[in-house]
Amino acid sequence: MIKKTFNNNLFEFIKNATCSFTCIEIIKNKLFNNGYSELYENEKWEFKAGKYFVVRNDASIIAFTIGKKHSESFNIICAHSDTPGFSLKPKNEIYEYNYLKLNVMPYGGILNYGFMDRPLGIAGRVIYKQGNKYKKEIIDLNEPICVIPSEAIHQNDSANTNLDLNTQIDLIPIIGLSDEKDIVKNIIRKHLNLNPSSTICDYDLFLYCKDKPIYIGTNNELILSPRIDDLSCTFATLESFIESDNSDNINIMCIFNSEEIGSLTKEGADSSFLMDTLKRISAAVNFDISIALHNSLIISADNSHAVHPNHPNKSDVTNQGFLNDGILIIREKDTTTDSISSSIFKEICKKAKVPFQDYVSRNDMTTGSTLSGLSIRHVSIDSIDVGLPQLAMHSANELMGSDDTYYLYKAFKKFYDILIKNDNASITLKDCKK
Repeated sequence: MIKKTFNNNLFEFIKNATCSFTCIEIIKNKLFNNGYSELYENEKWEFKAGKYFVVRNDASIIAFTIGKKHSESFNIICAHSDTPGFSLKPKNEIYEYNYLKLNVMPYGGILNYGFMDRPLGIAGRVIYKQGNKYKKEIIDLNEPICVIPSEAIHQNDSANTNLDLNTQIDLIPIIGLSDEKDIVKNIIRKHLNLNPSSTICDYDLFLYCKDKPIYIGTNNELILSPRIDDLSCTFATLESFIESDNSDNINIMCIFNSEEIGSLTKEGADSSFLMDTLKRISAAVNFDISIALHNSLIISADNSHAVHPNHPNKSDVTNQGFLNDGILIIREKDTTTDSISSSIFKEICKKAKVPFQDYVSRNDMTTGSTLSGLSIRHVSIDSIDVGLPQLAMHSANELMGSDDTYYLYKAFKKFYDILIKNDNASITLKDCKK
C-alpha cells in the first residue's frame, strides 16, 4: 500500500473510531470482511488453522492467524482503543441560567484547555430493556452536539497568565438552550428508533472532538487530528496484521481498552484476556505454551513525545524524538524494552527499510505504564515498547509527522512475517512468509 492511500485510510479510521466501542466495531467489521471468524469466550474453541478473533466487553479485541505450518511461537502486537476525553455521569443534566449543561467527568489525563471551544460529539454503548431481555447497541450520534465554552479574556484577565481550570466548573459542556428532561436518553431513543415499551437502562457514553484529521505544512509533512494517541498505532497494527495473513506464523493483534485509566478492567492490558487467549490457542493446536512463549515477542505500540519546537528543553539531551524521523524505540524505567528486544526490532526495521530512533525522556519528567509492561504481569515473554513521536499529546487535536504511521505499518508488517528462534545461546530471525 502506498503512503497516500494509507494516510487517507488512516484519516477515515480516526474520524469514525470515536471511542473504544466504535473503534472495536470498526475493527470487527474489517476482520469479517477479510475472512476472519468470531470466537466467543463462553464457547469451546476447536480449530487447527485459520483466521479468528475474540472480543471482550465490546471494547477490546484479540485477533490471530494460524498457518497450516505454524511455528510454536507467537508474534504479538498490542495497542489501545481508548483515548482521553470525557464520559457522561449517570445523572448528567444541569439546567441553569437558560443553559442545559451535561455533567461529565474527565476520562484519562486530558489536556484541559485543548478541549475548550471544540465541537463535541457523543458515542459509546447503550443498554436497554426490551421485554424481558437486556440488549446493547454501539452508537455514535455523529453530529456536533455540545461545546465547552471558554471564559472571555474580558472576564478573566489572568487567562493568559494562569489558566487554572477546575474540571467540575470550567469543563462542563452546554448542549443547548432548553430545559428538556432526559435529553440524552431522548436523543438516543430517537437515534435507535426504540419502541415506547423499551427502557434505556444505562450507558457508557463519551464526548469526543468532532474535528477531522487534516494535513499541515507546506508539503503536507504534518497531520493534525483528534485521537492520534493511540489510533495511529492501532491503525498501523490493524493494517499490517490483515496484510500478513499469508504468513505461517501465529500472529496476534491485541487492541486493549482502558489504557488511559490504568488498564484495570476485565478487558484491559492488566487483565487475563491475553493469557486466556494464548492458553486456548495452545490447547487447540496442541503445543506447549511455555515453550512457545520462550520464542515469542510482544510489541507494545503507544506514542511518546517529539521535541517541542518552543520547549526543546523538555526533551532528553541525547535521546530525542523527531517527527518523520522514524519509529521511537522507547527505553524508560517503566518500559519493558531491553537490549535483546531492541536489537531484534532494530533488525526488523532495517529489513523493512524504515528509520528508527532511540528515545528516553528526561529524568525529571514522569512516564506512564505501558501495555506490554502490564501484559507481562500475566504473560512472561520478551517485549519491547515502541511508538510514534507526537506533539500536544492528550489534547483534543494532536500533531504528528505524516510519514511516521506508514513507517510503523511497514515495520509491523515485516515483524509479522518473521519467525523468532531463541536457542538460549543466540536468537535468529527467519522470514516465514509463504
